[in-house]
Amino acid sequence: MAEVQENVYDESSVDVLEGLEPVRQVPGMYTRVENPLHITQEVIDNAIDEAQNGHANRVEVVLHKDGSVTVEDNGRGIPVGLHPEKRIPVVVLAYTRLHAGAKFRKGNTYGRSGGLHGVGVSVTNALSTRLEVEVKRDGGVHRVHFLDGDREISPVERVGDCGPRTSGTRVRFWPDAKFFDSGQIPQGKLEHLLRSKAMLLPGLKVTFRNELAGTDQTWLYEDGLRAYLQERLEDAELVGELFQGSGRIAGADGESGESGDGAVAGDGATWAVAWTAESIKGESYVNLIPTPLGGTHEAGLRAGLFEALRDYCEHHAMLPRGVTLQAEDVWRTVTFVLSANIVNTQFQGQTKDKLTSRFVVRVVSSVVKDPFMQWLMARPEAAKKIAELVIKQATARLRQGKVVEKRKSSGVAVLPGKLTDCRVTDISRNELFLVEGDSAGGGCKLARDREYQALLPLRGKVLNTWEVERDRLFANQEVHDISVALSVDPHGPEASDSVLEGLRYGKVIILSDADVDGSHIQTLLLTLFLKHFPRLVMRGHVFIAKPPLFRVEAPSRGKGRPAQKHYCLTEAERDETIGQMVREGYKVEQVSVSRFKGLGEMNPEQLTDTVLNPDTRLLLPVKVTDEKETHRVFTLLMGKGEAGERRAWLEAKGDTAEVDI
Repeated sequence: MAEVQENVYDESSVDVLEGLEPVRQVPGMYTRVENPLHITQEVIDNAIDEAQNGHANRVEVVLHKDGSVTVEDNGRGIPVGLHPEKRIPVVVLAYTRLHAGAKFRKGNTYGRSGGLHGVGVSVTNALSTRLEVEVKRDGGVHRVHFLDGDREISPVERVGDCGPRTSGTRVRFWPDAKFFDSGQIPQGKLEHLLRSKAMLLPGLKVTFRNELAGTDQTWLYEDGLRAYLQERLEDAELVGELFQGSGRIAGADGESGESGDGAVAGDGATWAVAWTAESIKGESYVNLIPTPLGGTHEAGLRAGLFEALRDYCEHHAMLPRGVTLQAEDVWRTVTFVLSANIVNTQFQGQTKDKLTSRFVVRVVSSVVKDPFMQWLMARPEAAKKIAELVIKQATARLRQGKVVEKRKSSGVAVLPGKLTDCRVTDISRNELFLVEGDSAGGGCKLARDREYQALLPLRGKVLNTWEVERDRLFANQEVHDISVALSVDPHGPEASDSVLEGLRYGKVIILSDADVDGSHIQTLLLTLFLKHFPRLVMRGHVFIAKPPLFRVEAPSRGKGRPAQKHYCLTEAERDETIGQMVREGYKVEQVSVSRFKGLGEMNPEQLTDTVLNPDTRLLLPVKVTDEKETHRVFTLLMGKGEAGERRAWLEAKGDTAEVDI
């Protein structure tokens, strides 16, 4: 008998996962696996999308004693007939195919919905032991069951009759505990989710029956966000009055259409905002989907509030001499509820925790600024109280910055001549970019916000300092300039936080090209910080900026449909963007993709949008979770006497590296 060979990599080694098997193999790629709350939310969101588009006014949720969940709405009901191309009942497609739904195609039956990632309730089915669907539509009641994910155990059957105007969908599912850290749905979070849905859709009746706790609750908010925020602020000290508003943008030339950056006529937001004596966390949503990590819609709200209040203070000469308002002065004690309504949504991951669509900053800020300015003008007493609070916060910030600057200026070191400094000395706000190359540094110098962003261009590659003695570090000019610019001396891991007392910048950001040389420079700088400035890393001051790899463009398609241009930070984002444009009607050959060779070939506007603007850039914090293991790996990779071990490691692990050539 032939001996079976292990670790053989040939054609038979490649697996092709069909249907929903990828979800069961790696569920964390598609949903949160702490508990089944997110797969429950997927079903609820489908019901809410019916209400959001005017087809339902009632949603009922039941948490059963056996851990299963029922979600019912009086919407249109999922179609049960055969799909014209697949010849499979549409309700079966929706629950068994990752990329099946009615929300992809431009001009689809849903004007706006929670997201277009194409998984949704099929993931709920994949991670459940059983799922039952009952649909009422076209005068009939239809049922279908699924077992252990996508295996259909019954055909779609008509089991009864209903009135010709009766419609809706009822889904009950039993989450499979083996896919989750805990099989229990957090009852408090589910209750908060349902309550927020009622708040976001005034007139929608949401009922929650919790059989585990023996409670029955119903929410119906006629006054929407305002009533909800007032409940949250019941015990808080309010400054001025609560500001509520909503706004939508018009199409190009006043028409209904799409702009080149992805904005669509009708995009906008609804909000309720209040200033309090102490900060209370706000809540934001996109198409009724909660975004706990915020995103560009929150950045747009912040920008609109700041610009209006700044203009109001300047118009009324309220600012003391030498005091300039910053966005964080206005935002620091804001409590808000924000509901953005956007067609072309891009989220960070399938769980949609953070909105990343860059154009939304402009959209939301534009619809917030003018209404807030009018609100301030109409309520002078409330406006005065809010302005005084904001000016007080700005004055405190400047006072703190002056104290820090005085302490730092007592040293004898002269700042490097190639350092382009910023105006702000408050380290809770300012940033230092360590930029690869003079050409990239020149572009960033033009593109930066000189108020709080400083630049230090690096010529050539930094010295490998892993085995360099501390007293010989400054023989290297680049290391010397970095230390002097930061105003922090080299130190060891045993040093206290007092070594950072003179720190001049709160964020130290490594900015290099997205290629092999750029990765090498990143590694050399991380080696320097981990070995000789470890407190900088431990206290969360070091970051890596990720420049875009691709620019995706498509030509104009006529009046009201201008050309499109998108920057993509990763290959996955590139593919997702191309897919979205194809779904919007572009042919694949119409979409052009160009690869950035480096930061030096990007113009200032591109640099601002992709690596400098805090609202649209991708910034990765550098953290150390295991000091011993980190030290071992850096010794292996950077130690001069580890060539043999390094070669053995590369022979064993080199095929796992992601090489970008």
